[in-house]
Amino acid sequence: MMYIFEERIYMMIGGDDSIFLDTNVLIYAGVQESPFHQWTVHTIFRFEQEGKKLWISRQIIREYLAYLTRPQIIGNPVPVSMLLPQVRKFLIRFQVAEEGPGGSEKLFSILESIKIGGKQIHDANIIATMMTNGISRLFTFNMDDFKRFSGLITLIPLHPIPDQESETTP
Repeated sequence: MMYIFEERIYMMIGGDDSIFLDTNVLIYAGVQESPFHQWTVHTIFRFEQEGKKLWISRQIIREYLAYLTRPQIIGNPVPVSMLLPQVRKFLIRFQVAEEGPGGSEKLFSILESIKIGGKQIHDANIIATMMTNGISRLFTFNMDDFKRFSGLITLIPLHPIPDQESETTP
């Protein structure tokens, strides 16, 4: 599938079988003390068994490193030297969505259409990266942070929510 953006043609890399993993998903999967560790590991494994393409971006990697190397509620800072082997495994295990030539313009378009600012721009950049790569589903614990983008993507909650479907669609 192809689409035109800024008079250029880009291949849609993602597709219906693609799921983007938010930073918190990697943290919960990687930190055994986290309350959602088992559920997250199980869900990632299930996605892989179903043949889903799992995606991250370099922004997700930076956020993962930044979060785990500072003092946290769930533990002490983790030395970078201990995290880098895990990060390298992520880069092998998951597809890496690059911002690409249209990423900045897609971000600007989102910023013009949805009233946000401050740290929310990082979330908007994740959405822009997803859209630039043709990925429409985001697996996250932070549903509240991303529901403002629900007209652009489908949210998959990290944990089961009683009396709701497993996906919140636009």
